[in-house]
Amino acid sequence: MARKRGNPGWGSGRTSKAIPCLPSGFEAEVRRLGLEPQNYIGSAKLRQYQLNKDRRYIPELLLKRWGINVDPKAP
Repeated sequence: MARKRGNPGWGSGRTSKAIPCLPSGFEAEVRRLGLEPQNYIGSAKLRQYQLNKDRRYIPELLLKRWGINVDPKAP
């Protein structure tokens, strides 16, 4: 007997399990440093975190406030 292909539960009407929304690396770093949004711009430690700005997520508005350009083609 040939094995059926595809997802057998596709038409069952059941919804898939939701994937939990995890914080970004930036949000985790901000939480680790204990910073509030109004303290982001003046934080020396957060500015140190931005050294890897081409590989890590940092909000675009914050980068603009710091006067930093990001290379979107960086590896």
